[in-house]
Amino acid sequence: MPASPSTARAINDRLALRLLQQDGPLTAGQLKQLTGLSRPTVADLVERLTDAGLIAVVGEAGEQRRGPNAKLYGIVADRADLAALDVRTEGVSVVVSDLVGAVLAEASVPIGGDMGTGPAVEQAVALVERVAKEAGADRLHTVGIGAPGLIDPATGDLRDSTGLPEWHRRLVAALQEQLPEARVNVENETNLAALAEQRDGVARDRDTFVLLWLGHGTGAAVVLDGALRRGASGGTGEIGFLPVPGTSGPPSAVDCEGGFHSLAGSAAIVELAGAHGVSVEGASVREPAAAGVVREAVTLVGGSVRAEGAGAAPAAVRARHPSGAAPDQATDTPAGHFLDALADRLALGVASVVAILDPGCVVLGGEVGQAGGEVLAARVEERVRRMSPLATVVRPSGLGGGAVLRGALLTARDAAQDDLFAPPDR
Repeated sequence: MPASPSTARAINDRLALRLLQQDGPLTAGQLKQLTGLSRPTVADLVERLTDAGLIAVVGEAGEQRRGPNAKLYGIVADRADLAALDVRTEGVSVVVSDLVGAVLAEASVPIGGDMGTGPAVEQAVALVERVAKEAGADRLHTVGIGAPGLIDPATGDLRDSTGLPEWHRRLVAALQEQLPEARVNVENETNLAALAEQRDGVARDRDTFVLLWLGHGTGAAVVLDGALRRGASGGTGEIGFLPVPGTSGPPSAVDCEGGFHSLAGSAAIVELAGAHGVSVEGASVREPAAAGVVREAVTLVGGSVRAEGAGAAPAAVRARHPSGAAPDQATDTPAGHFLDALADRLALGVASVVAILDPGCVVLGGEVGQAGGEVLAARVEERVRRMSPLATVVRPSGLGGGAVLRGALLTARDAAQDDLFAPPDR
């Protein structure tokens, strides 16, 4: 059954807006070429979107003749302001952007474990208000929040998880109360990191992959055939509870101690490094201590600690010695032995995921994954190759701990655009 004229117009408008978001600004001629629509149809949709205040002329294409097709159209960025939050057990980071994702202001604030629930919530809400004011955002359209813990798949709410601060759940409600006109969306932090790596990081060429989060704690996000998988209870990827050998005992339903977390959490990695004589002084308060010792070890074995940026080609991340070995020579050193021992631990979790999901690609995410870079990723890949018949590429994160905030901003932008770009009769 053919689409009605109104439905066809809505589809064409949405397609044009997505192209302007991804590739803009664009001329009407470029929109015609990219959409495959006729010139009159493109002229009509440009007029509709301009009248609706969604797009505007932002310049001219100098290489074309002057005239209607020489005008460059772009999305009206100040049509809506967005906020994104990265909520951690030790603090909150906030960024405010316009509708196309350009950052207008950002800031972070530490929140100590001894701070009460009420003061912690007040401090976090005050941070959001301050950053919004600095950005000149009088009203926030959408707020995206990344937080540890389980998200209820039925309600979208952050569930009460043992071991996480109470102020996390209170913060979501407080923001909704303080910003009644804004859409407040919360998502698991690791899921957001995977989204960011897929859109802007090292998984851009992958429809199926797993992100192993290595920060203060551990987690995993699963993307299959381009879709993020959350599971029946929102718990897909709770790899910290995975029973593994080498711990004091199996984990319990209320405590991941004894699970994979006991081998790969920040405290466990620091302890492992100390046992091999690797330490770092003056660790940053902005990242897990494990990231510092891993970065120090990588430096000591002669590997590069430069993080791969969002614009790096995935092929560059895959480059390594033809044998598959880590790209360093100083392996017979305390730092090398530490990285080998850490890779042994990480391979247990990665191999378990590979055996069940066969993702073809695993990204070592978070601050620790980024600090380990290709040196650590190559070691893990080599071990997984010995443990599993399923071919698996292991890549270091291109975004590190910043992936959560990036993912929260992307989801906020998508939600706002879905609302603003929706056909009027939806």
